[in-house]
Amino acid sequence: MSEREFETKLTELIGRLGTLPEGERNQLEELAEQTRDRHQAMRKSLGDLQQALDHLRLSVKYLVFDLEATRRENEYLRRLIDTQGERE
Repeated sequence: MSEREFETKLTELIGRLGTLPEGERNQLEELAEQTRDRHQAMRKSLGDLQQALDHLRLSVKYLVFDLEATRRENEYLRRLIDTQGERE
């Protein structure tokens, strides 16, 4: 179920609850509102999680880039040391 479908169905449910007798209606309307609030909190948490994952992916890319650069530098310096050792 998509986000839009969920909101539409929940709004439709809340509208239908208005036709129920007063005693039943209040409890069900409260539950429907709690459901809406929890759904919004879940969407916010999911958005925060997605943002954290994006940040983690970017950090890993930078770390991999740094590791590869360090390996290249290390290899270059080892060859330089080997070359100087052969001259002496």
